[in-house]
Amino acid sequence: KKEVNVLKKHFNIKTSIKTHKINTKLKPRHAWQKTYEIFVKINILRASHDMPIIEPANLQPVLNINPILTYEQTQRILTELRIFKTRLKIKERVSNNQKYVNKTPLDVYNALNNISKELDLLNGSQFNPSHVFGETIRIYKDLTTVLEHLNIKDTTIPTIRKNQAKPKDTFKVSIDILSKIKYIQLISGIESIDFSSFKKETVTPSDVFGINEIILAELQTIKAHLGLKNDITPAAKIYFDKTPSDVEQMLGWCLRRVSLIKSLNSNQSEIL
Repeated sequence: KKEVNVLKKHFNIKTSIKTHKINTKLKPRHAWQKTYEIFVKINILRASHDMPIIEPANLQPVLNINPILTYEQTQRILTELRIFKTRLKIKERVSNNQKYVNKTPLDVYNALNNISKELDLLNGSQFNPSHVFGETIRIYKDLTTVLEHLNIKDTTIPTIRKNQAKPKDTFKVSIDILSKIKYIQLISGIESIDFSSFKKETVTPSDVFGINEIILAELQTIKAHLGLKNDITPAAKIYFDKTPSDVEQMLGWCLRRVSLIKSLNSNQSEIL
């Protein structure tokens, strides 16, 4: 937060961001996934200043992330922000951190979410549908990994394209996917989370990006449960000229695909 404020001062940005605070029992995996979002925004910042982008770090699927891994991500973020400052010849340094106690993964998630929104000010905009589309492809690929491991024949086809789709429409499909994943977790003995506090009336592409990161975090638990610990979700490719309709259609297809999973038994022969 302090490093971002130094950059805001350099660019004479005086606006502050108020974020929608989440209030549910999140896990370290959700905070870790938020750091991925921040790295994507740092890359946008780098690219806007003619610097090459750096692929965000990804993690092996695990059921429960050790909080130290999220801490490692914050150190990577700090390094990238300080490198950016050096490239801009910004000499101001931030003070040492104070110590905190009794903080939870939810506190960390909300703090990281605020930093993510502040980076939007530095970038001059939020995510656009092309950024979001890249995350839907990551979800699609993770589902491909799971379906193939479970020997489930994918009989689905893309949903009908809704040419007037809005971010609110795509967000709803993402919530539906999370509901399906929660059901799979429940029948498989994987601890699930209540994501109802993520729902909101006014939805932006950045909100859809964020909820898709939650989907990816939850899919990692399924992959870990299946022993797919070496199947690391790749970083998103760069796409251009995508619209909410493209995102809604791809997410609709992902919803159909996740609905095929009846259980996490690799010997299953039936599908929903």
